[in-house]
Amino acid sequence: MIHELRAALLGLTAFRGLLEEPLMADVRALLDALAAQRGEAALDAYTNIFYKLRQEGKQGLGDWLHDRLRYREAPYPDLVSRGGEDPALEAAARRDVETLRQLSELDCGQLTAAMGQHLPQEFQPVLEALPRWQAGAPFTFQSLTDFYRVHGAGRFAQYRAFLWVDGALVPVAEPDCPQEEEMLGYARQREQVIANTRAFLEGSRVNDVLLYGDSGTGKSATVKTLLSVPGFQRLRLIEVEKEGLRDMALLIRSLAGLPQKFILFIDDLAFDQDDRTYSAVKTILEGGLERRPDNVAIYATSNRRLLVRQTFSDRAGDEVDAQETIQEKTALSDRFGLRIPYLALSKGMGDGVLCPLA
Repeated sequence: MIHELRAALLGLTAFRGLLEEPLMADVRALLDALAAQRGEAALDAYTNIFYKLRQEGKQGLGDWLHDRLRYREAPYPDLVSRGGEDPALEAAARRDVETLRQLSELDCGQLTAAMGQHLPQEFQPVLEALPRWQAGAPFTFQSLTDFYRVHGAGRFAQYRAFLWVDGALVPVAEPDCPQEEEMLGYARQREQVIANTRAFLEGSRVNDVLLYGDSGTGKSATVKTLLSVPGFQRLRLIEVEKEGLRDMALLIRSLAGLPQKFILFIDDLAFDQDDRTYSAVKTILEGGLERRPDNVAIYATSNRRLLVRQTFSDRAGDEVDAQETIQEKTALSDRFGLRIPYLALSKGMGDGVLCPLA
């Protein structure tokens, strides 16, 4: 059984990236050492496996593999999450999962017994005292496939919030997402945002959203709280900072075809007159030759309704069509289909109670 399993692991194809994991390197080292009858090397690999499992809080190889199979990016999960078909890849994935199930179900007693055949007698007390991990495979090929189809794969299945930094997505393990009961006032505005997002998740083409108004009224918190709304499990929030706006088209392209719905969140959006990122955002909002995927929407907040800062010199300049240029620069906010004001109102003015969340 051990020799057959070693050969099968060498033949992993669809999930071959798992072999790059340090723990899997120890698994292969253990099987290699047993095949070569090197008892001490096998013992060293065995203890490394137990240590790394416990280091990650896992009780057995099955638990560890279950996480990696769901959350590590690989060709087959990506194919399923995008609704594609590839019979050869599916067959390879099925074989791989069966191999990994056998590995998960391998009893530690078999391993220590095999090591004992290639170690001197003085090692027997060590082998008898070795800790053992749990045997068992909490996954099947079908259960994994169903998971990919519903939740996607890789980082988008594991995390719900991300930062777009230097052209790369950085997962946020514990995002700052206020609960509804933590929010004060502005209920009508939040209901508009939630309704738009619900329609988005249900597959409708919806408006991009601009939340504008006074500082400290809860604009950013309104967007963040969407991750805590019941029924919004397929929603993913990606915060794009000012420096990342130029590369936002690349990000949008990478999200096409995924089962999740993505809100690209631009907080405190405002532009100076000669800001080069202005045209990038304008193109994305207006739509260019490349159609934006249906699973991507843009939500932004700003303390300025018109987004582009103006000076008196802009109006008094020597340009012939100065007014036309001013109108073009100040019209960016109009390209958001849904514009929601957050104005600082007194406590006696209905929904407009100040929210302390920025």
